[in-house]
Formats: sequence, structure tokens, C-alpha cells
Amino acid sequence: MLHPALAAKRSAGTRPVTLVDAATYDALAEGFGPAARTYLGAIGFKPRPGALAVVPAADGGIERAVFGFAGKGAEGYDPFALGKLVSGLPAGTYALDNPPEEAELACLGVLLATYRFTRYKAGEAPQVRLVLPKGVDGKRLSSLAGAVAFGRDLINTPTADMGPDTLAAIAQALAGDFGAEVKEIAGKKLLKKNFPLIHAVGRASAEEPRLIDITWGDETHPTVTLVGKGVCFDTGGLNIKPDNAMLLMKKDMGGAATALTAARLIMEAGLKVRLRVLVPIVENAIASNAFRPGDVLPSRKGLTVEIGNTDAEGRLILADALAYGDEAAPDLMLDFATLTGAARVALGPELPPFYTTDEALAGEIAAAGAAVNDPVWRLPLWRPYNAMFDSKIADLNNAGTGGMAGSITAALFLKRFVEKARAYAHFDIYGWTLTTTNGLPTGGHPQAARLVLALLEQRYGR
Repeated sequence: MLHPALAAKRSAGTRPVTLVDAATYDALAEGFGPAARTYLGAIGFKPRPGALAVVPAADGGIERAVFGFAGKGAEGYDPFALGKLVSGLPAGTYALDNPPEEAELACLGVLLATYRFTRYKAGEAPQVRLVLPKGVDGKRLSSLAGAVAFGRDLINTPTADMGPDTLAAIAQALAGDFGAEVKEIAGKKLLKKNFPLIHAVGRASAEEPRLIDITWGDETHPTVTLVGKGVCFDTGGLNIKPDNAMLLMKKDMGGAATALTAARLIMEAGLKVRLRVLVPIVENAIASNAFRPGDVLPSRKGLTVEIGNTDAEGRLILADALAYGDEAAPDLMLDFATLTGAARVALGPELPPFYTTDEALAGEIAAAGAAVNDPVWRLPLWRPYNAMFDSKIADLNNAGTGGMAGSITAALFLKRFVEKARAYAHFDIYGWTLTTTNGLPTGGHPQAARLVLALLEQRYGR
């Protein structure tokens, strides 16, 4: 089924959209007709990136739209720039006169710009439809946009309606949709099954902590394990966050949303992998039984962890999940977490850092992100910083010392729990779009999910 913003072919009333830049504008304008050229001159249209003009027809309708679009490699190029058409054009169906080089990405930008979160406030969906350019796979585009919308909905939903019980139920439903196997370990069973860190972080919540374990695909195919941080809300625990730092903490399950979004894309595409998805799900709440600063907790791997700060909880639940996934020695293991503010300070909200000691994998990740406009940037696992986790009474401290290199030290902490995986990378995502860019709405964003699909296609084929 095609996305509602796509049309399979032109119909009566379809209007052309011509993409122009400084080099092509004059030549293309010659084909518009004298009235259109006169109108564009009268309004002072300049073919700058993002500039949009809607040219009226003699009958009062629309003759065409003209949009400033920088070509690939040019300054100002952004394949998602066509997303601006969603809010800039009147309702109707449009077709590109001259599709850009990366036509699939350009069309995806339009689809992503149509997303609206309307669970609590009615809103009209954009009424702009785009005719599929020749050679663009509408089914694939629709899958990509649908999965991203799924991930956005998860992150955008407040914790009252997206607590551990609900997030677990959605993960189970996703598994059921594709015939995947799913297991859930919850509450005190986490202790019996040796997941003490997940239990400790989530035990103060009214909803039980749990681990979701999904498996899908042929057992003979390469094994890929995705791990996503599912902290449905983070008060900071007894090291309570200030109120302004709690305002967006519904998004602290953005890593889980990313892992589930990527899983949906992988299963919809039918990739030849043996997929496993591990999602530790908790709420870091405050109660008499909350874990405390100074506590020493055991972990699944056998390492003891001194709690330097209860607000460094995400790495604790990931530690148990990563150790569990690592026991099977997967061919590739990736984890996703809204883990540190330090990553935002270093690279901002739009460019998540990733960490790996595997040089080949690092190159593949960077290439995949660039190819699908899902950008990431590699930061170093600087081993001397391991000393920041030294503890006098435990194997390591969860918070580190000095307050510097926070994203790197968090990644180093997680790496201590991964030994057997043949390749491993950690993504410290933000999971949120702060400002509307090219029509992409603010709110939840499962960063790196599309990258994962592209990475696995590179490695194992479509």
C-alpha cells in the first residue's frame, strides 16, 4: 500500500514542480511561458535553496510550482529539502518536472514532512500528494516512512500512556505482526534469571521492569542483535533531575523506539539475517525501594558496579542486556540509547555519535548513514578514560569522575560488557528533532533506524 502522500501516476489536475538553481533557472524558465516568467519576475523570485513560488494560472488555479533546490554536491544541498513543499504548497497532487539525482531520498523527505502527532490534539493531515518519479520504489518509500512514523509515535507519547507495560505490549505486538518469537522476563523473575541491574533501576516504579527478547529469521543466516534503552521516564532517581531537565524525559526510551523501528524495517524488507532485539524496559522512579547512590550492585556479567549517580541508569540496564546478547556471540551487535547530554554538547541534536573499535564496521556505518541521509559521527573509545570508572569497593563505578568526556566514558562503560560479539557499535542518540527543518516536524525521531537497514543491506544484501 502506498503512503497517502504518494500518487502512482499523474491524473487530471496534477501540477508540475520544477526544481531550479542559479545555473539552471534561466534555461528552465524559458519553458514556462511568458505569463509565468512575468509573474516570477514581478515577485522577485530568486532560485536560492528552499525558495518556493506558486505560479497562478489564467483560470485562477495553479499553473506550476518552482522550487529552489541545490544539486547533489552543491553548497546547501539537502536531499530532504523537498519536505518544505508539504507546508508551502496548496492542497493537490504534484509531479516533479526534473527529479533530482537522489530522487528516492527527495521523495522520502516529502513523506517524512507529512507526519503529525495527533493523539491528543486534532490536526489535519497535509493534503499535498507527490507523483512517484520513474524508477522510485513506492513500496519501499512507504515502508520507510511508516516505520519512522511508528518510532516517532512511540517517543512522542507521554509516559502516562507509554509506560513499561505499554511499551512491552507494543514490542510484543510488533513481533506478532511478523511471526517473530518473543519472550518477556519481568519483575522478580529478572533476579531469578540474573538481570540484577535492570531490576534495580526499575524496581521503584509502579510498573514492573522487564526485558523483551524478540527473535526472527532463519537460524542459518548471519546473527544481528539490536539493543535499545527503554527508560520510559527518567526522574534521575534519588539524584533527582531539575524540573527543566525532566520535561523531555518521556523520550528516554528513544533507544528502544529506534531498535523497534529498525526491527520493523528489517522484517518488512525480509532481510536474510537472524534478528534478535533486546529491549530492557524500566521507569527510573523515586520510592522507598529505589536504588541509591553508594549502593554496589551485581551485574549479569559478574562485574560489580558502585552507583556514583542514579541518573546514570541507562548504562546499567543496557549493561545487563548487552551481556545477555553477547553470550550468543552474534555476528553484529548494535545498541541505541538516549544516553548522555555530553553527546549533544559535542555534536548537537542532529548528529549522533557512534563508537566502535572495528575499523571496517566504522566505515560501513558512516557510509550507510551518508547514503540514506541518516547522519552519524564516530567518536573514539579512548581507553585511558577507563580509569575514570575506578572504584575502591567495586569493579567499576557507573558515573565516572571529573565530569568530562561524558559520552565517551559512557560508551567505555558499555564496552566492558561486550566481549564475544564479532562486531559491535554503540549509538548515543538524541531521539528528538528540536526545530522544524525542511518540513520535518519537531518531536520524537528514531535516529539511526534507517541507517541500520542500509548497513545490513550493505553487509548481507537486500
